[in-house]
Amino acid sequence: MSEYRGYSGRALEFLKQNKVKVGDTIKITTDSDYTGTIMPRYEHTDDKHIVLKFKNGYNVGLEITQVKKVEYISTIEPNQEKNTTTVFNPSLPKVLLLSTGGTIASRVDYRTGSVTPALSAQDLNASVPELSEIANIDAEVLFSEYSENLTPEHWIKIAQRLDSLAKSDYKGIIVAHGTDTMQYTAAFLSFSLAGFPKPIVLVGSQRSSDRPSSDAATNLISATRFIVDCKVNGVFVVMHNTESDDEIACHLGTRVRKNHTSKRNAFETMGGKPAFIITQNEIIQNFSGSYFKEAQYTPNIKIDTKVALIKYHPGYDPKLVDEMINLGYRAIIFEGTGLGHIGKTMYDAIKKAREKKIFLGMTSQCLDGRVNMAVYESGRDLLHLGIVPLSDIISETALVKAMWAVATHDKNIEEIMLKNIASEITE
Repeated sequence: MSEYRGYSGRALEFLKQNKVKVGDTIKITTDSDYTGTIMPRYEHTDDKHIVLKFKNGYNVGLEITQVKKVEYISTIEPNQEKNTTTVFNPSLPKVLLLSTGGTIASRVDYRTGSVTPALSAQDLNASVPELSEIANIDAEVLFSEYSENLTPEHWIKIAQRLDSLAKSDYKGIIVAHGTDTMQYTAAFLSFSLAGFPKPIVLVGSQRSSDRPSSDAATNLISATRFIVDCKVNGVFVVMHNTESDDEIACHLGTRVRKNHTSKRNAFETMGGKPAFIITQNEIIQNFSGSYFKEAQYTPNIKIDTKVALIKYHPGYDPKLVDEMINLGYRAIIFEGTGLGHIGKTMYDAIKKAREKKIFLGMTSQCLDGRVNMAVYESGRDLLHLGIVPLSDIISETALVKAMWAVATHDKNIEEIMLKNIASEITE
């Protein structure tokens, strides 16, 4: 039952005896007074506590044996909708907010769960009134998923929808996306939509909008400002540059990586500074190159998932590579040690893979620097066996690029993997 979700035993009896349920705002007296909304609990937690969410967004667990008094205050009714009206301003450009889900598109459901991906793109627009001062925001929900649930099939759908907007009157498109796999989506869009004539900005949030430290609004505002004020095209990721709201980073979609589980500035540009830094007063450009190396927009929206990313480690079983060969894999990206090395126990498996004409690429486990397999004898051996060094391409970006290259350039995969298409290789 959603009205008592996660509560059992003594805690369930406590709620029923006091005639309160999940979603009710109550005042509890122990040694102190606490006012908050009853939150659901995980199904397998103890039956000694109830959980309240305070107005500041934080939760507290209260032991029921310490409670002296319970006072009912109010109930949050389901599906309460705010009627919001957005007035079109002809002097401002148009921006599309395309929602795919994630924390930035999440809210607290006080009746059925904690944070759920239930906030629509229109809700996002309405909840950040500053947006209407920057641009006319149209909103569209493509799907509503946490990013760990997104698959390459979702990437295809996002790319196809964006491609349909290439000749629209939008100044640019914001893609609201979960942070956990945002870099993968950004990489695929960078390759499949190379040369797209408008800026595409992926934006997410490390902390949901109910929390006082939420970065959702600031990231969304900064993404909109970037699209309106910067005359560039490309695929970018906009997230906090520091823990404060003073600087927001705009990263190239092929050079960015999530490097922290929970910090607001979890995303970093590998091997350099973010392409742009967005402050309250200005947008600072750090990147001077060309975002797309393709002269014209030539969408190529295909993917083949028969590609593996192998993080080599001592003791890695080469039979796993044999299994990939048997399963018909088309490419393998190695995340090797140091300058690009894997142990000689792998050599026989590599030979078998090359005999099957499987593309083999080498990246590094190191977060900075370039692969250079000519320095040591072991690296030269691997070059002789047919492994292709991939410079400083990020491992995850190399994986996505290989998925795309196998599907779109079957006869010249190596040539495409070494070609700098969307600034994935630092020059």
